Amino acid sequence: MAGYIEPHVRAETMALLNGLETLPVKTVTHNGITLKELDIDKAISRNPKLILLDELAHINAAGCRHSKRYQDVQELLNLGIDVHTTINVQHIESLHDVVSAITGISARERIPDSVFDNANQVEIVDIEPQELIERLKKEEFIV
Repeated sequence: MAGYIEPHVRAETMALLNGLETLPVKTVTHNGITLKELDIDKAISRNPKLILLDELAHINAAGCRHSKRYQDVQELLNLGIDVHTTINVQHIESLHDVVSAITGISARERIPDSVFDNANQVEIVDIEPQELIERLKKEEFIV
């Protein structure tokens, strides 16, 4: 089951969800802006064996049960639900300063090292530096 996948306006990302059950998102209004978040109560009531949750370091909107997505993941794991998630290296607390020094970009969203250290399995996915730079330029992370 796909619990929350951030599309980043990428059709190829959304195409990967074809054929998967997708949990409806929870909408939260904050400062007049409607935000989409994981609906943890629906995820728990559905009780899947496995749930996909994008962006482990995400800061949840006010009004969500937990302030951070990694806390949502911890709750799901404690209930016996396996979670596959994604994170960029700059969001791991102990690596933040190193990555920031290299890229010049400081990530506000971070997870404690213990969350990463407690993962049962980690798969590293990398792309060519030029491809990453082009993607970041396209998404206006780099000017």
